[in-house]
Formats: sequence, structure tokens, C-alpha cells
Amino acid sequence: MTVPPSAAVKTERLLNLVIALLSTRMPLSKARIRTAVPQYQGTASTEAFDRMFERDKDELRELGIPLVTAVIDPLFDDELGYRIDKREYALPEIHFEPDEVAALSLAARAWARASLAGPAATAMRKLRSAGVEMDDSSLVGIEPVVRTTEDAFEPLRRAVFDRQEVTFGYRKPEEESTLRRLQPWGLTQWHGRWYVTGHDLDRDDLRVFRLGRIDSGVTATGLPGAYEVPDDHDPRTLVETTQPPELPDRTATLLVREGAGNTLRRRATSSVETTSVETTVAETTVAKTTVADGDAWSRLTVPFGGLDRLADEVSGFGPDVVALEPDDLRHAVVRRLTGARTRHTDGPDGPDGPDGPDGPQGEGP
Repeated sequence: MTVPPSAAVKTERLLNLVIALLSTRMPLSKARIRTAVPQYQGTASTEAFDRMFERDKDELRELGIPLVTAVIDPLFDDELGYRIDKREYALPEIHFEPDEVAALSLAARAWARASLAGPAATAMRKLRSAGVEMDDSSLVGIEPVVRTTEDAFEPLRRAVFDRQEVTFGYRKPEEESTLRRLQPWGLTQWHGRWYVTGHDLDRDDLRVFRLGRIDSGVTATGLPGAYEVPDDHDPRTLVETTQPPELPDRTATLLVREGAGNTLRRRATSSVETTSVETTVAETTVAKTTVADGDAWSRLTVPFGGLDRLADEVSGFGPDVVALEPDDLRHAVVRRLTGARTRHTDGPDGPDGPDGPDGPQGEGP
């Protein structure tokens, strides 16, 4: 977002004023302050300087900066000076309890591969430079659930910050993708998924969009600062009140390798152990390279409500869980694994790719 020139000049003036008032032991008179701060030297008259300085004093105090007014010379108490109390201005020494350090480490890990990885790493370096020892050993077995793997996250985050209109393709379940025009108001996470809220320009109404269903690039189309976000807008509350509950009204059939998929096993209504390669391949068309001879597998029946949520979970287990039924779940898992392979190889159609003949969801020979 481009900062208006007047705002940039004001920020620089206030920063120079703070530096001048911090660097002196004795209170500075207004005349010396006008000389020390370059932006004051260009004022046309003393009256204009006085008005500007009074506004700046009020703003510094509103920001919580301890601006002190004191007599410059005890023999002449009619002249006042100004300075900043360093003891009140400086932050106290930072101390963290072990559980707080663990929470900070976990938060940094959550953003390690996301769009905020840079700021997270910078924050951790600052803490280490201040003498805070980061202990990752206590986080063994703990993984953060905050993810921003959706390509749409970063451009939408910028658009929310800049208040800039965007367009993108959006696919609802069992519907064709349509082009949407949106004034994005906020981003929030709910039940492990990211959502953007805002004003839908074509429908002239408030709408919620799940980032995982945006299937084309997000394009900024308007000018920064083109609209205002209502003060009472709460993205999370809007998502909670508009998203239907994902009740388990369907069932999925999954093959789960022994020792894997424990979250799926806990929800399963039935489980049948199998090691029969020929029967499994004939009935489910799972690749022979996935269901290898001698492997122990479980055929699970798992109730579910949200297709995308279960597809995310199944694909997260990689080759250790194979979606068999229903077909739309299987296709959704294949689509995710294909996209993952595309990100890390030259293409999704290689022999080991998820959609290739030897991949975990492929047809096999």
C-alpha cells in the first residue's frame, strides 16, 4: 500500500522529534527543538511552528510516549523545556516462562512454511538476541494445525490490507467454477480452514469464501484504499453463522496401512483386516505398488460430512491411506496429490506420480 506523502513526512517528523528528545539530558526549549528537527525548520512562521509542535506533542502522548515538561533554568522559571524520560520510555527486560517459550516456538513452527515465514523467523532471531533460549525439545510429538498452503492466501492477505478489489474463480461442491468479484474485508480460520469475507460486487451482498475452493489465481483489479471496512465487521463470527455444520451424513471406504491413520481408525464404524493383494486390486483398482504383498491393511468405513475436509485428511497421509469410495472423494484426493507432486517435480504424470500408473491412487497394471 502506498503511503501518502503527507503521512510519510509526518511520521519522519515525529520520529526525529522523539530522537531529539531522547538524546538530551536537559529539557530542550522550543527554539532548540525547532533547530534540531529538520521538518520544523521549513515552517514559514513561529506561529505555524507552534501549532505544529502542539499537535505533535499531543500525538506523542496519545501514543504513550512519556513526554516530560520541565523548567530549563531554576533561576528563570518562565521558560519551559521538553524531554522524554528514558526510564519510562524503555521496555523492561523480557522474561519468559518455559511454557511461554514452548508456545512461541510452536507459533513460529506454524508459520515456518507459510507466507509469514519471514516475519516469524525475524521475531525468533530478536528473541534469541535478547537472551531468550528457545527449547524445541519439549515440542516432540506436537505439530501446529495452522496452515496457509492455499495459493490464494497471500494475494488475499495483501488485498485485505490494501483494501483492494479482487477477482478469482470459485468452485462450489458439485458445481462449475464461476468468476467472483470481491471487496475483501477480512481473513480468518475456522475448523482448520481459511476463509475470506467481504462484499460480493456481483451479488451486492456480504459473502464468505473458503480459500480451498478458489481454483484460479487471485487478481487485484481495483485501486488501493477503494473502500472502507465496517468497524463492526467480525470475520470469524460471520463464518461461524453462515457455514453449515458438516454432519456425518455419508460414509467413505478407505484402505489404511497398519500403524497409520489413527485419526481415521478412531472414527471408523467398521474395520476389516486384509493382506490379500489380488482381491484388493481386483475390487478397488488400487496400484500393486501401493498394496504390496505382505503388508497389513485395514478396510475402514468412516462416516463424514465435509468432502473437502476428509479429502485433505486422507491426502495428508500420503501412500498410507487410499480412498476407495465414494468416487468424488477419490477424485478429490487424486487432485490434491497431483497438485502436491506438481509442486515438487516437473509434472504430475510421471510413473511415480499420484495419477500415474504406479502412484498411490493410480490404476496400476
